[in-house]
Amino acid sequence: MDTSVQPDTESSLIEDLKKGNATAYKHAVREYSPGMLAVARFYMDQSGAEEIVQDCWVTVIGAIHKFEGRSGLKTWLHRIVANRCKNKLRATNREVSTDFSETLDPELASRFKSNGRWSLPPKLIFHESADTLMENEALSDCLDKHLSTLPETQRSALMLYEAHQHKSEDVCNILDVSASNLRVLLHRARQKIFLMVETFQETGEC
Repeated sequence: MDTSVQPDTESSLIEDLKKGNATAYKHAVREYSPGMLAVARFYMDQSGAEEIVQDCWVTVIGAIHKFEGRSGLKTWLHRIVANRCKNKLRATNREVSTDFSETLDPELASRFKSNGRWSLPPKLIFHESADTLMENEALSDCLDKHLSTLPETQRSALMLYEAHQHKSEDVCNILDVSASNLRVLLHRARQKIFLMVETFQETGEC
């Protein structure tokens, strides 16, 4: 039985993966699969994306010894997924539409910087009471609900940029979109999320 502890740094995780450590592999799958699925969903439907991610983990087992650390492990994994998706689309003569016209609500434009980050993020004010945790949980559930309804291109871009903290140029490379297209995707997604947060703050309803 493998009784080694889970790695606490990316470098130790990589070393353990190169050694074929089963615990490290399970940890990596648990840690990185959500982001890999977010990449795949930009290109594929849910079942196709899940299949791609599973196939990519098989590839990782055989290719991890070639990893040289020129980028982070997360970025490397996400690029593997993106390349696999693009190759599959080419093989079936399909492609992802990247025709995104910029339609950000002018009233919300000032909320974002030119790089797509919040300049004036929405602020939630919760009273310090026993209800605070319930309110936060309700907001989290509402956020999950609205994220799930976003078009996959918008949700993938938002998740990679915000939740997985990729730089904008890395997101562009992973999703194979231009900087202007990424900006539009982020603006559209954030516009919907911002309006949801504002409504929740004002009414308490999702």
